[in-house]
Amino acid sequence: MKNKSLAIIAALVLSLFATSAMARDERLRFPIEDAMTTEDALARLDPNVRFFFGDQPYGDVVQRFGEFRTNKKTNAFNKSDQRACEWAFLSAIVQLQKRALREGGNAVVNIRSNYKSQEYSSATEYECGAGTFLAGVALIGTVVKLP
Repeated sequence: MKNKSLAIIAALVLSLFATSAMARDERLRFPIEDAMTTEDALARLDPNVRFFFGDQPYGDVVQRFGEFRTNKKTNAFNKSDQRACEWAFLSAIVQLQKRALREGGNAVVNIRSNYKSQEYSSATEYECGAGTFLAGVALIGTVVKLP
């Protein structure tokens, strides 16, 4: 009887965690500038690679290397939505930066959000999915070489 009671209690506790983990999945938008100027971003981003979001003008292209996608998640537990989303955004930008350097580019242009395969393009904001335990940012951008 005691084991059966413990099993029932354990099942109830687990179901509460499962419900709360699935209950929250919000699409949020935050300023790109805030994320790009954090201490972490300034330490991790190479100043030789430039980033252009949405329809920001970037001038003539010397060479195009292709369009690339990122999808980064981070632990959101005990963090504000903005802090967790900034971390996921930075991880996605760093991945695009690495791709640009690997391809021989010096810029990523036309960067837009692509959370759950739904594009959102803005020169000032990115989209993030925030849940109880995870936050995620998916980006698409074109790697190019600018003069």
